[in-house]
Amino acid sequence: MTPAERFAAKVNPAGPVSLNHAAPGPCHLWTGGARSKRAHDAGQYGEFYGAFYVDGRTVRAHQFAYEQAHGPIPTSAEVDHRCRRRNCVNVAHLELVDHRTNTLRSTGPTALNARKVQCIHGHPFTPDNTRVRADGSRRCITCERTRTTTERQAA
Repeated sequence: MTPAERFAAKVNPAGPVSLNHAAPGPCHLWTGGARSKRAHDAGQYGEFYGAFYVDGRTVRAHQFAYEQAHGPIPTSAEVDHRCRRRNCVNVAHLELVDHRTNTLRSTGPTALNARKVQCIHGHPFTPDNTRVRADGSRRCITCERTRTTTERQAA
């Protein structure tokens, strides 16, 4: 069997339809092996990235699918699942993006915090009211001033 035939034998094209309108049609679910570096790497739907052994190495199944349809993946790019299912290999659901875009589209803490438009007290994250710390996190200047004033009054 060719690698493409072995790959196709491990794909279920009758997966669920994506809730994301940018990913047309059903997900093509990888039914072969899975691989993850850490136990908590399971995605929002509990699945792991599919793993496929080809040319003496193990690759992620969605990356193999993308490369078969579009050619090599540049080193500066990542393959993003527009459907948000890590075990989907439907090339219509896969898009080449930079790391930042891929991260911000996710449902992880980094992406959720980056999408916030106001602090927990309702103050807007505007350029005039936001302090960006060295680690990239944002602080509300209004809240910092309130904290400082409260601490001074208590002292």
